[in-house]
Amino acid sequence: MPKRFVVAASEFPDLPRFPVDSELAEALTVASQQLHETLTPHGTLRTAVRLAVHLMPGAEHAGISVIERGNKIRTLAWTDEVVRSAESRYTGREQHGLWDRLWNSPVARITDSEADDGWDVLAALGLRSALSLRLRADRRRLTVLTAYARKPGAFDEEATRVGRLFSAHVSIALDSATVREQLTEAMHTRDLIGQATGILMERQGIDATAAFESLVRASQRENVKLRDLARRIVGAPNAP
Repeated sequence: MPKRFVVAASEFPDLPRFPVDSELAEALTVASQQLHETLTPHGTLRTAVRLAVHLMPGAEHAGISVIERGNKIRTLAWTDEVVRSAESRYTGREQHGLWDRLWNSPVARITDSEADDGWDVLAALGLRSALSLRLRADRRRLTVLTAYARKPGAFDEEATRVGRLFSAHVSIALDSATVREQLTEAMHTRDLIGQATGILMERQGIDATAAFESLVRASQRENVKLRDLARRIVGAPNAP
């Protein structure tokens, strides 16, 4: 299960708050740089929700969630507890109307939770407006950035335009961070398997090919991932 983060909405001195057209390109460039400076997908998510509150007109709170088919929702990063509280209370299909739209559209909005049916959860928390933007989608799950505001009608067409531009940068940065993490993990796994193979070569007096085949057979026999078995061997080289 992905890690979850709560982050405080803070100021970004290099960025104009809610930039207008003349500042938007520069603001998005700086935001993109900050997103790409993160080292992990978790760091990208945490930075993205903070930037969303700073850049998206009308936004007061933001969260990033994964919505799976069957309406299971996990909030991965949020700026304030009110966001986690709002998203954690959704349990039924009828309460997922906002995110259901994102299977077919990149954007979904709530204009006024007190006037729109089915949004009592948001209204009870004082959240009147919401703007959701799709970051990732496949057949099984959505990754969604949602901005919230306490004022009704907070997210107009301009806010949506800025949000879509910003979410495009977030998607690219998140993909880059994910690939970087996977490559790092692959290198660590390769080194770990190499160490385990060397231990087996020394212990059993066999060559590298035979040692690796022995490792694979043991992995299959014990139904243990090759990486995890290699970690056990490296951690206890004299164990049987």
